[in-house]
Amino acid sequence: MTGADTPKPAIVCPVTGADEWVLVKSYHARPEGETDFGFDPYRRDLYVSQSTGHVVNHHAMDLNDLYSGDYWDRTYGGGRMAQVFDRIMGLPADKSDNRGRVDYIASHWARRGAAGTLLDVGSGLAVFPAAMQAAGWQSTALDPDPRSARHAEEKAGVEGLVADFMKDELDRQFDLVTFNKVLEHVPDPVAMLERAKAVLRPDGAVYVELPDGEGALEAAGPDREEFFIEHYCAFSAVSYAMLARRAGFRLDCLERLVEPSGKYTLRGFLSLERPA
Repeated sequence: MTGADTPKPAIVCPVTGADEWVLVKSYHARPEGETDFGFDPYRRDLYVSQSTGHVVNHHAMDLNDLYSGDYWDRTYGGGRMAQVFDRIMGLPADKSDNRGRVDYIASHWARRGAAGTLLDVGSGLAVFPAAMQAAGWQSTALDPDPRSARHAEEKAGVEGLVADFMKDELDRQFDLVTFNKVLEHVPDPVAMLERAKAVLRPDGAVYVELPDGEGALEAAGPDREEFFIEHYCAFSAVSYAMLARRAGFRLDCLERLVEPSGKYTLRGFLSLERPA
């Protein structure tokens, strides 16, 4: 760790609250591999909580338009979305993060019964809902960009739903609501997770997958994708549990792993708190 004597900003994290933060690293340029979003000057600080291991990006750069149409064009334009979809779907099982995700969910859900209805929030390429549909689920891919929803239907073969999860009301409920590496991309992950209650059946579950900032820092250091600018934060096992509790969910299980792609990941299942 560095920066023990650096003045600490007043960071109030929606997950951990007011905390004691230690500076990990100051960035004055994009680390290798990070997408160029055109920020100039580029300046951000990475802090870690002494008490929970939770990691936050602290900066004055405006991320509100990060996932605008320009981002979509730069990332997926020119037919790249279909190409990336095909590449990921064609990976061998032992090289596929997505296959491990689907298998993990299947092993957990086997105790509950048959596959049901799935809402994947922020589905992007729709690789995951496509694989879940192949495993017997009735999958819906929710994304605010109509091009992603169209891709979900035409290429992935699942229902595509154009919606802003934080603003739009959905007219149905699902057995399983999933957030795959989504909550770290929003300024208030607690509020977004809490929204899942409205679309979750009473006996349903929520699957949450998040970057393991604690594991990545310990094993590989701060110049990792877990800490790129598009992530407001990265989690620890403790802050994952705090996120669930603050959003009004019970944490049923939690697993830490390094995925085939090399990503440090936390994943688990949540269910609704039952009245005492």
